This record gives sequence, structure tokens and C-alpha cells, in this order.
Amino acid sequence: GPNRPVFPDHVRAEMVASLESVDWVVISQAASADPVLEAIRPDVYAKGKEYAVDEDDVTGKIVSERETVEGGGGRVIFTDGVTFSSSSLLNKHFNIYDPMLQQHLDLLRRGGGLDRLTGALEKMQDFRVLVIGDVIIDDYQYVSPLGKATKENIIATQHQKGETFAGGVVATANHLASFCREVEVLTCLGSENSYEDLVNNSIKPNVKLTAVIKDGAPTTRKCRYIDHGYTMRKLFEVCYLDDTPMADNRQQELDQIIREKAPDFDLVVMADFGHGLISPSTIETATEAARFLAVNTQTNSANYGFNLISKYSRTDFICIDQPEARLAVADRFSDLPTIVSDRLPNIIDCNKIIVTAGKHGCYVYEGDGQANHVPGLTNTIVDTIGAGDAFFAVSAPAVAAGASISDAGFIGNAAGGLMVGIIGHRSSVDKATLIKFITALLK
Repeated sequence: GPNRPVFPDHVRAEMVASLESVDWVVISQAASADPVLEAIRPDVYAKGKEYAVDEDDVTGKIVSERETVEGGGGRVIFTDGVTFSSSSLLNKHFNIYDPMLQQHLDLLRRGGGLDRLTGALEKMQDFRVLVIGDVIIDDYQYVSPLGKATKENIIATQHQKGETFAGGVVATANHLASFCREVEVLTCLGSENSYEDLVNNSIKPNVKLTAVIKDGAPTTRKCRYIDHGYTMRKLFEVCYLDDTPMADNRQQELDQIIREKAPDFDLVVMADFGHGLISPSTIETATEAARFLAVNTQTNSANYGFNLISKYSRTDFICIDQPEARLAVADRFSDLPTIVSDRLPNIIDCNKIIVTAGKHGCYVYEGDGQANHVPGLTNTIVDTIGAGDAFFAVSAPAVAAGASISDAGFIGNAAGGLMVGIIGHRSSVDKATLIKFITALLK
């Protein structure tokens, strides 16, 4: 969570090591205790009483850990003494958040927010979700600046390493996969430099990929050159794309698949990156066929001013950012709450709207005449790429499952807050981590 951990691992290790009965302390970077348990094969593995009931373990790890211990001849015991939560103590007795966020968290605690938010996440677990949008290959090339070239007015850099992620609609689907039972991606891949193997190897087990082929075009790739220092500062970007509309026969193929599949899904998510996949006929087809349609239209350097939410005449849920909202209503200067509650509803038939505002959180509207502010949850930013996708991916099924727009905004802020701590799409926001994040905030 924000400003966490208050007690980092080395401080915790020193505390434990100071106990007379402790001989050694090891800090494990693994997601669960399984690798350590396999190495040590302990006679006794001790856990707090909050892990005694399998269903109460939000991490879902206690079952595999018990199997690992018992497989090595050991046993698991659960302590029954008084326990203290550092998160609860900090939330009650220390002002670790800015006043606006603290006030919002206090309101949620008094109003049963924790049960309501975790309940919203549980309601979406049986959802079947169809995600429509462009695949974007995010290519990260890490370089070290050397200085100005002697004969040219350019800055020279030395290449260090690179990594490539399947982003765009694939990232959105992978976020959804941890919260929903079944996810299907409907997209296109280029016939040239398709990156099909990377895409297929990147999707989660409960994600199915259905792709039409865009003839004579590459799969969209965005190559970012990044300062390899501590700042992760992006120096410049090179795009490899063909964002012209698909051929008529391919577009008809896509629209027919949507027409046949969409009615069978609880939620249809349109991740509209504006790179040529989604045409007016696709929008019309999805609008007519979807039981619940959630839309995000993204503005980027390739489509600035052209890929606006105003392309959609009707939808059930909108999630866009502040610049995209201002472009859609052609208003640079009005305050954001006015744009969210007054201007946007005048151009599109939708009464559930979220407009994100980066570290300042988001503004939400639910057809009630005013926009409400939900504060941001983190100031620690490693990489902003993908934060909006994570916000949209988790908030959309929450709204479809009946959560209030304010609760969906808080859940989205939490997902985005987790994602800005991840480089590129190295990993997705998962349900257990999100629940732990929200629980730490609201204890």
C-alpha cells in the first residue's frame, strides 16, 4: 500500500534475529513459503491463527504450504495467542496518509467498506468476459547515455539489455483472469512480425485467444528506449504499426465473431487503443450484442484527437483519463467534475463514468447529477505503462457486478496503484494481492 512497508524486510529480520531462541534469519523473495519449506523440510511450521481456516487465507497459499510441509514429514501448527496487526495500529494511531485520503478511508471503515469492496471482488469471480482490442507489443530497451556524438547533434547511448511484453488487450485480459472465471480475447495479429508465440505464451491459463489476421501489416509494437539508471526515465519511442482500417472481409469476420459470441458473456470489454481494429461497424455490433458493455478509448501519439469516446453513442460503463475526457468534449479549462457530470453525459448515453486523474485518483459519476472524487492511493511510481489498463480491467467487472461507482473507483485506484510499481507488464495485478492491499488500507 501507499507508504508501505513501514517496517521493511531488513528491520523485520533484525527484530526476529534479536530473539534469544532464533539462530538464523533468512529473507525470502518468493511469493509463498513453498521454496523455503522444500529446502528446509521443517518438523514444525508455525502460522498465525488467521490462517487456520483455508477459506480465510486471501493469498490462497496455505493449502500448498501445508501439503509441502506434510510431504516432508512435518506438521503445521497455528498459534492461538493475542495478535497485533501493524497495519491496524498504524491506521488507527498514525497519520500516514494525506488528509483527503485519510478522510476517505475513515468513511469507508465506518461504512463497512472492507466487506463491501471484497464482496464486490467475490461477485465477479464466476464472470465470463469477452475482451476486444488491439495487441500491443511493449518492447523495452534499456540504455546508458554516453553523451553527445562528436559529429552529429544526437545523444549516444550504450545498450544494456532488453525485454518484451505482450501488452494492450493481452494485459487487460491477464488482469481480468485473476478475478473472473473465463476470459476470451478477440483481437487481430499482423501477418508480418506477428509475435504470435509471445502472445500465446503470455496469456494466463484461463484466457482464450481468438485472432483475425491483418494482411500485410505487423502486430503493433512500441519500442521504448529507457535510461538504465534508477529513474526508469523513457528517452524516446519508436512505433512499428499500421493503424489503417482492416480489409472489409477481415472486419466483417471480426464483427461476425462478436455478433455470435458477445451475448454469451456477462461482460464485454472494449479496450480501444485506436490502432485500426475497432471500426464503426464493430462498435455498432458490440453495442447491440453485449449484455453489459464497458469501454475505454485511449489517446496516444499515433491517434491524438481521433480516438475519442464520442465514437460510441451508448455504453454501460466508461473509463477514460482526464486528457481523453477533455478532448472528447473539446474543453481544456472547465473543472474536471463538471466535465464528468455534465459534459460527457451530454455526448454519450452512459450513466456510469470514471475519469482517472493519475496520482490524484479519479472522479466518478453515476447519473446522480454530480461527480465525486476518489483519492489516489500511492505516490510511489516505477512505471506508469499499464496502470490505466489495470484500473479499467478491475473496475469494469466490479461495476457490472453491481458495485457502486465510488467503490469501483476505489478498487480501480488500488489496481492502478499496484501496477505503477511494476515495470511494463512483467506481471499482472492479481486478486490476492489486491485484497491484501485493500485490507491493509482499511484495517
